Amino acid sequence: MKVYVIGGGAAGMMSAIFASRAGHDVTILERNEKTGKKLFITGKGRCNLTNASSVQNIIEHTVRNGKFLFGALRNFDSEKCMEFFEELGVPLKVERGNRVFPVSDKSSDIISALNRELKRLNVAVKLNERVISVQQEGNKITAISTEKGIYSDVDYVIIATGGTTYPTTGSTGDGYRFASDIGHTIVDPIPSLCDILLKEKVSEMQGLSLKNVQCRVEKKGKNICSEFGEMLFTDKGVGGPCVLTLSAIICKENLSDTTFVIDLKPALDTETLDKRIVREFEQNRNKAIKNVMFSLMPKSLIATVLMQSEIGFDRICNGVTKEERQRLVQVIKNLTFHIGGCEKERAVITAGGVKTDEISPKNMRSKLCENLAFAGEIIDVDAMTGGYNLQIAFATGYAAGNNIE
Repeated sequence: MKVYVIGGGAAGMMSAIFASRAGHDVTILERNEKTGKKLFITGKGRCNLTNASSVQNIIEHTVRNGKFLFGALRNFDSEKCMEFFEELGVPLKVERGNRVFPVSDKSSDIISALNRELKRLNVAVKLNERVISVQQEGNKITAISTEKGIYSDVDYVIIATGGTTYPTTGSTGDGYRFASDIGHTIVDPIPSLCDILLKEKVSEMQGLSLKNVQCRVEKKGKNICSEFGEMLFTDKGVGGPCVLTLSAIICKENLSDTTFVIDLKPALDTETLDKRIVREFEQNRNKAIKNVMFSLMPKSLIATVLMQSEIGFDRICNGVTKEERQRLVQVIKNLTFHIGGCEKERAVITAGGVKTDEISPKNMRSKLCENLAFAGEIIDVDAMTGGYNLQIAFATGYAAGNNIE
């Protein structure tokens, strides 16, 4: 059977490999000058390719439509994923949180291994070949048009074009258009696993990394979600591990009247923190408060904390009232910023995509078109950070390529 895979990313390459191993004649149509362009930057270039945990744990870390993935993950779980890459000659290691990386810490090793296998299997990889449209007659795709020509020997098509995040890697949403033209419902694609933009100016804190803090998102004072760990300030908002996790949860929320709140001292209750501040002020009673706060927090945070506490920057410690000190305690435990949105251009993944109700969970085949399947980020499934999203890409790619009939 002549199979065309549109998209040469993680899911596309995996689909092509297993379709070829199943005996099909496979061609990848990739719009970029090389395969795996987005895969190259995942995990900060280290490629967190899966999470060494159970199928149930992966589903629990899938934010949307996790149950849809049960069959695909059961047939190609994290153990099988690791075995697959090690058989291709890539030694792996497991780090904190069961995150799996190549021992070399190089995503290029994962891409090279996939490309070697594609070459070994004689998969035709057409680079710089952007698909413009797919032609359908009745209930089947009959041809694919690209910028270079028309492929009319189509028996089966797998669309694995990714989402709309990191458009410089080729993820411009073309696949959504192809699926929509065929009649599929597209759940509005939005960024996930991304920085959160703040309305306040935070550029003076850009680059500041905070560890062991409690971050939460609130809407009209009600807690939506929270995460403990590490975060950092960017030029326009906040990022880092805590923020990525929170963004996955809130990216589909109406973000009006929402705030990003940081507990800078989660290990201390308000009473203990107040006693510590009293001690610091008594030991430095004749100093300006701005010169005493260094023991409590990084220098670049002091101005913002004092402003939200409504305490003058040059206020002398022995002149700070009990009421002002209590305000300071509350701000340290609840440093608050107003959320302006999610950072789209550098989002790790896209939430939304082809509606799962219209896809068979067994083989990722379209329920509307008999010779079409989907794989990877184009499907309306997304997960937390930690290797879960790439595991989903590989598992759905395996399901799409290994079950062509």
